[in-house]
Amino acid sequence: MHGGSYKTFPEARAKRQELLGDDLKRWNEEERRLFHHMKIMKQRAAQNFKNATKANGAETRWEKFVAAGPPPPPVADQHIFVRLRGADAARRVAKLEKLAIDNLFLPFSEEIYHGERVGLIGPNGTGKTHLLKVLSGENQPTTGQITFGPRTSVGVFTQVNNRPDFLGRECVDIVLDRISEEEKAMKTLARYGLRNNARQKFETLSGGQKARLEILRLEIEGHNVLLLDEPTDNLDIESSEALEKALDGFEGTVVAVSHDRTFLAQFDRYIMITDDGEVYALPDYEIAMAGLSEPDKLAGLRLAKPLTRD
Repeated sequence: MHGGSYKTFPEARAKRQELLGDDLKRWNEEERRLFHHMKIMKQRAAQNFKNATKANGAETRWEKFVAAGPPPPPVADQHIFVRLRGADAARRVAKLEKLAIDNLFLPFSEEIYHGERVGLIGPNGTGKTHLLKVLSGENQPTTGQITFGPRTSVGVFTQVNNRPDFLGRECVDIVLDRISEEEKAMKTLARYGLRNNARQKFETLSGGQKARLEILRLEIEGHNVLLLDEPTDNLDIESSEALEKALDGFEGTVVAVSHDRTFLAQFDRYIMITDDGEVYALPDYEIAMAGLSEPDKLAGLRLAKPLTRD
């Protein structure tokens, strides 16, 4: 409770909001640091079993930190933010009908619309990557089908460390493969925060800059649906943030598998696959994180919609 006068309340409230925001920011930064450290240790353990104990310890520290939960967020002002997607917002890009993969998830139906950011979440081994590969056409479902809307073009984002066809080439030249006018190419690079790197050789770019260039390329190649599988896994924190900014510039639909909670916070809604093969639609980040923390209580969560039940 504020003990001062009404006149000093806005200032006191703003200060408290700032402190709460700082606490939450520090928590998110520490969670992401622990998450990336755990991933690095697991990669090392895969190469040398002597690192297995350290990897398990890193995973335990991350899990305990997440289980303890973040500090309370600032109380949001009643400002409504809407991601503007124009006239195409109502256009369905994919209709999933009775889709199932044996031993992974039960038949479910769902629709994905233009401009949405959809996170595929759930425990390891539940079929999230398999579902992404079904969406890309790489794999086939056991039952069911996917119907894509007209003008839908699916692109798959991969973390590019080496592109022989890009080596020795400047960013602007790579973009000019698809955009014939240099002025337009420069404007496109600017939209992805790469204007100052236009004359830089591809191999000298940072991981985050390469990620942004890859998303730019997918967009100018005509893809309006991007599929991403653990896109921040091998990126440092700075590169992960650069990837998030690049996705903000992408005007189409994004569907991503991720365990990175900071990355997932940017998404509009979520589809969660559980260990027993059930599939749920979760409308916001708060409910999605609650579902991940206590999956056994998922069915009772507010607004959690089961997709595997008629």
